[in-house]
Amino acid sequence: MPPSSTPAKSDLPTVHGESVTSLTQCAHYHSAQDIIAIKHSCCQKFYACISCHNASESDHHNPEVWRKDQRDVKAVLCGACKGLLSVSEYMECGSRCPSCGRGFNPGCRGHWGLYFEVD
Repeated sequence: MPPSSTPAKSDLPTVHGESVTSLTQCAHYHSAQDIIAIKHSCCQKFYACISCHNASESDHHNPEVWRKDQRDVKAVLCGACKGLLSVSEYMECGSRCPSCGRGFNPGCRGHWGLYFEVD
């Protein structure tokens, strides 16, 4: 990502979760490719993973998925470059950040239904 488009630290969303690193890894998912955080539709907060969300929300609300008609929402944060991706951009990026080129965990695709409405 070019320096001019890097968000200022104060503009970065807070990533919630258990033992979250600067790359958005957490106690549950912490491989070198576990570097995304997802904004949850239900509470509008970025979490490192669904387990972090479920453990952290004080009202213990049920997580909600982003509907297909909401795929333009910037709901995915790359932990490497701090770029925001829309749900569509994330789902179509081939497990690689389109801004910085870092690889995302391809296994996350198996969890998409926890975050996004899928077929």
